[in-house]
Order: sequence, then structure tokens, then C-alpha cells
Amino acid sequence: MQTRKKYIFLTFLASWLLLFFLGGDQLRRFTFFSARKAEVRRNWPLWTDRSLLKSFADPEELQRDGDPSLLSPRERRAAWLSIHRSSRCRMETCFDFSRCERHGFKVFTYPQERGQPISDTYSKILSSIERSRYHTPNPEEACLFILSIDTLDRDHLSGQYVRDVDEKIRGFPLWNGGRNHLIFNLYSGTWPSYSGDLGFDTGQAMLAKASFNTQSFRPGFDVSIPLFSKDHPQRGGDRGWLYQDSVPPQKKYLLVFKGKRYLTGIGSGTRNALHHIHNGKDIISLTTCKHGKDWEKHKDTRCDKDNVDYERFDYQELLHNSTFCIVPRGRRLGSFRFLEALQAACIPVLLSDGWELPFAEVIDWGRAAVMGSERLLLQIPSAVRCIHPERVLAFQQQTQFLWDAYFSSVDKIVHTTLEIIKDRLSPHRSRSRLLWNALPGGLLVLPDFSTHLGDFPFYYLQYAYNPSEKFTAFIRVVSQARSLSQPMVRLIQAVSGSQYCAQIVVLWSCEKPPPPSGKWPQSSVPLTIIQGSRKLSERFFPFEAIQTDAVLSLDEDTSLSTSEVDFAFLVWRSFPERIVGFPTQSHFWDPEQGRWGYTSKWTNELSIVLTAAAFYHRYYHSLFTEHLPAGLRELVDGLAACEDILMNVLVAAVTKLPPIKVTQRKQHKEGVAQQAECGDGAAGTPPPGQRSPSAPNSAPAKAKGTAGSRRFSQRQDCLNQLADWFGYMPLVSSQLRLDPVLFKDQVSVLRKKYPSLEKP
Repeated sequence: MQTRKKYIFLTFLASWLLLFFLGGDQLRRFTFFSARKAEVRRNWPLWTDRSLLKSFADPEELQRDGDPSLLSPRERRAAWLSIHRSSRCRMETCFDFSRCERHGFKVFTYPQERGQPISDTYSKILSSIERSRYHTPNPEEACLFILSIDTLDRDHLSGQYVRDVDEKIRGFPLWNGGRNHLIFNLYSGTWPSYSGDLGFDTGQAMLAKASFNTQSFRPGFDVSIPLFSKDHPQRGGDRGWLYQDSVPPQKKYLLVFKGKRYLTGIGSGTRNALHHIHNGKDIISLTTCKHGKDWEKHKDTRCDKDNVDYERFDYQELLHNSTFCIVPRGRRLGSFRFLEALQAACIPVLLSDGWELPFAEVIDWGRAAVMGSERLLLQIPSAVRCIHPERVLAFQQQTQFLWDAYFSSVDKIVHTTLEIIKDRLSPHRSRSRLLWNALPGGLLVLPDFSTHLGDFPFYYLQYAYNPSEKFTAFIRVVSQARSLSQPMVRLIQAVSGSQYCAQIVVLWSCEKPPPPSGKWPQSSVPLTIIQGSRKLSERFFPFEAIQTDAVLSLDEDTSLSTSEVDFAFLVWRSFPERIVGFPTQSHFWDPEQGRWGYTSKWTNELSIVLTAAAFYHRYYHSLFTEHLPAGLRELVDGLAACEDILMNVLVAAVTKLPPIKVTQRKQHKEGVAQQAECGDGAAGTPPPGQRSPSAPNSAPAKAKGTAGSRRFSQRQDCLNQLADWFGYMPLVSSQLRLDPVLFKDQVSVLRKKYPSLEKP
């Protein structure tokens, strides 16, 4: 028995030793790589990770609670800094926060020296900053400094390479070793290595650089920007190519590429292998050797055939008709192809290992692009075929949002860069990752207003928030009044009679004091008087007295009934991101004049709701005052009756939607106001008779020089100047009018909720 137990024990021992020697190494390697994968896991799938591919194709991923992609920028920066502990500079060590405490986030651009060469692209960047709300001409107020030296092209073989940069910047008294400076760069390095060296000592300056390598990128300090061409528009920019109901998710081609093939040097490996995935059917991969001066010296046996096939397809046609576009690295990590694919709604398939994607600190590229590996090129076709059509459509929609929000113009690229840096200064008030990756985008969501989604007009539907159930009536008064006029008294009584009115705020835009409290009509809601100036733009100042989400903007001579107010407010609660109101006007393109026209004729077309009687969200007051540059507000103050056009343009630019017209009890006719003017010739205050806020019926058809025609001409000039400033015409036309149920129907009055609306 003892011998038998001894043999059994030895057998088990031998089995364990055999398992350890033969399988232990594999087990240790599996544990090691699993731990490393957990450390470096990204928000997009790697082609070798099958578990991530399954969730990647899941269309419900975007709506899942607890999605790691919803981390705030501060949490992402903390994770990056824990990995990149060897980074030499961080905001905490190489940036002087004290410069930003007194005057806020202001940017100073160095004055250009006479005879100093500067490229058109860098001129656009400087112009974007100088036209923005960030700019200050006083260096003592500045938080951030931008060099006037063109540092975009640091390839010393380029004709735009600026020499002796080190010597020049050392002579700047504000340089301070680069502290609080931002340097823009698109091209770095030269043949054959194309390294990231800029050719001068950047010191402690931040870099806003294209083709950033993850090894040299300093997380939370530098900013990766896209590579864009010299023809990229200054502002506005072309819209994306994906229109509503215009194309199916699956297009003619599944995957395409058309571009240069490098025969030697860096970047040649990936592009030389692209021909392996070409099948001539739904996958088109075309390359040409015909570029450079000595291409024939290095050409191989494939070059002649490749050059012939290359000419058979049009590049723009491929972009239009393909679902996925391969975006391989070139000599540098980034390429123009990336932005071209985004605009075309062709989902980018990135083959550029080590590329720090543009604005990856705030943009979740896993929702708009597919991250591939240069070493696993042959797996790309099968991987993209597995993506569900619903997910494909979600990708395409996200490409259009990102293109329009951050990349369609130089202005947006520069402003996104500055806003990312601004968020770093106040991490507790920084925009969440969700705000950056959902409409209308991070540039149009001001964290100084709020960081709670429910306080903005854009997220009610998606996240089940509701706007407030009350509104604030905001009445602007410009006329002298020892005693209030009858229209003003009737307006206050009608508005205060609404069951949804929380308060009435009167903006007294007159130098003479308002009537005493005893002269104002009795009201069932609080009435607050604010002493204002004569600036028209002050109408949309974010006054603290406005406590509700909804604002009913009124002029003193507007004529409304309580039923009209109640119905319009209920309509606004269904469309809180839009302007909802009564008097409407429209714009049109005049081909003979080559400019935008403006009309107030009664037609079925509308694109403007006058803020003389309109509901909108109070957040637009903050956008109007804090987001728009001072130059636009000065334009409004200098032209009569321009402020309501600018508000409509602003809301349309944010939402891409038209305003909504609601039922009017009667047509308001244009007439001459009987009130006296606040002052004589006050700047921005129209003379008597030029303000008829509740009269949108017909354009003046009188002789030139009359008050009406001058006002009409000023509004048309205002419209064209705003279109020039924005770089495009943001206004959206509509033929929609909303009426109550049973409005004008031949049924009993008792069945109608607003019978008074039908009375003449």
C-alpha cells in the first residue's frame, strides 16, 4: 500500500513539473501582454483585439452609460501624464497662470516687422486671432503670445523657410524663454528623415503642430492640429458633402485610395503595399510613381501599369462614391487627405502608426475614424466589411459634424486650439468630452455660462431634460415717457396675464430716468426696471435679472394678446433651440446686384423672426455678448435695426435650423411711432418712425431719402456685412407656420383652446 501511494505521488509530481516547463512560459506571456493591453487600451479598437471589435460595431455604444469616451479633458490629461512622466513641460511647470488671472484669456500677436517674409497661411492664422474675441493689442493684458515670425514651414529646402529664428526670438523682450508662447507649425524636418525638429530652440513654448508623433507630443501641453492646404478658407468654409437623405450608408465603393507611391525613403513601405488590397470592384487602390524630379531613376516594374490605372479614376469621384477612405502616412504622419475624407463623409481608415490625431485631447476619433495598423494592412478590407450599416451611417454623420465644427476653416482650427488651451486654465470649468463631440460643438458651448447640460438649449431631447415652465418678458424701451404710452400699458397687461409669465424685465435705454413705480401698471408678476445705455447690442446682454430659460423679447409698441403669448411659449418649449415668434422677414440672393437681398413682404418664405416679439433661450444672450467678437457688436451699434438680424444669424449658425413663425391674431402694419426719442442723434438709436418692430408686411417703396428707405437700406447692408464676416450666409429659409389645433376650422368655439386668436 505504501509503495502504491508513493507511485501515485510521483506521478502527480511529474505531471505538474511537465505542465510547468511546457506551458508556464505561454501562461506568463499571456499574463504579461494582458496587463500591458490594459495599460495602453485606447478608445478605438486595435485590429488584433477581437473583443474590442465586437463593441466597436455595436450601434448602441454611443448611448451606453459609463462609456470611457465620456471622460472629461482633465481626467484624460491625468491619465496621459501618468504614462508620459518623462515629459519636460506641463502647464504646471512651463506656463505662468498668473498672467491670465486679471484680464482672463487674452492673446497678443507680435507686430510684424517690415520686410519680414510671411506666408498666406500664417497670415490667415494671425488674422483669425486678431479678429477674434481673444485678441488684445496690449501685451500687459495678454495671457498667451503668438510670434509674428512664420514658423509653419520648417523644411530648410522650402522656399518659405525662415532662417535665423533663434537669433530673432532672443531679441524679443517678451520671449521669456518661450513661456506662455504658442508656436504654430505645419511642416517640420526635411529629407530623408523628416524629423520633428523645428530648427530652433522652442524653449518652454507650447506647440500647435501638424503630424505630431506620440513620442514627442507633450500631453496636456502641446496641441495637435490638422495639416491643411494654403487654399483652406479663412472663415466659413464649404459644407460637408453628406446631405439629408442624399446617399445611402453603402456607396458604390467600399474602400478607396488614390495617391502618390514613394519608391524609397520614409513612408514608402505602407504605400508600396497598398496594391495588395486592390480588387478592381469595390476596393480601389491606385498609386502613381510619377512625382518628383528623379522618379524614373528609381521606378520599378509596377510603375508603368500603376501610372496608367491611376489616370482612369477621378479623385473627387472616388471620394463621393466610397464608404471608407484609406488615409496612409506620407513623408510625414499627417496628410491633406485626412480633411478631404472628413468633408466628403468618407470614413477615414488611418494607417499612420504613432500619429497623435488632431485635437485628440477633446475629440473622440473612435466615433468618426477607423484606426488601423500599417503592419496589418491586409486585414483592413475584412475589418471594415464587418461594420454594421447603422454604425457606418453614425460614422458618416460624425465626420460631417467634426468637419463643420472644427475643421472647415482656418478660423475654426485656430479657435479650437485656443479654446483647448483656455480649458486647461480652469479645469473645474472645462467642457466635458461629451460637449466637444455632440452638436453644436465645443466652440459654441461656453463653460462660463454653465457646465450642466440641462442649462443649454441643445440637449433637451437627447438627455430628457425639460426647459423651464415659465418665461421672462424682456421689454426694451427707447422713448421718453413721463407717463407710459397706452400700447406699453396694454402690452404689460397682456404679458402679465399669461399663466406662464414669471417676471417682466424692462430695459430702459434712455438717458432720462424712468417713471416712478406708481406710474407703472399693476401686474401679477414682479416687474424690474434696468437702466441701460443707448447701444442696440445691449438688448442681448446676459442680465442676471433674467432667471428663466425662456426669454420673450418685446419692443414697447408691440401689440400681442395673452392667447398669442401662451401659444407661442408652448411652441417654444417644443423647440427650445430655435427662435419662435410672430413678425417674420426673409433674405434672398440677388444675382443682378451680386449680393444678398432683404425683404419684409408677406410671403410663404421666412428666414428671420424679428426679436420685437419672439421667444428664445437665454443662453443666446451669453453667446451674443461673449462669443461674438467686439467688431460685430460695434457693427450692430452703428446701424439701425441690425441687432435682430445678427441674433437670427447667430442662432442659425449654431443650430443650422430656421426660426419658427406662429399664429398672429392680425397682421401688424408698419406705422410711425408716436413716442419721442430718448436723445437727439444718439448713436445706435433710430429716429422716430424707423423702429416698427411689429410691422413686417412690406418693404418701403417710397423715394430715396425717406426714413423708411434708409432703414431698409441699413438692414440690407447689415445682412451683407454679416455674411461677409461669417464667410457664408448662415440663415436658413423655411415655409413652416404653426397654428393651434382646429385653428380656423368650422367647428364650435368651445372645442378650441385659443378662440381669441381668430378674432379680427
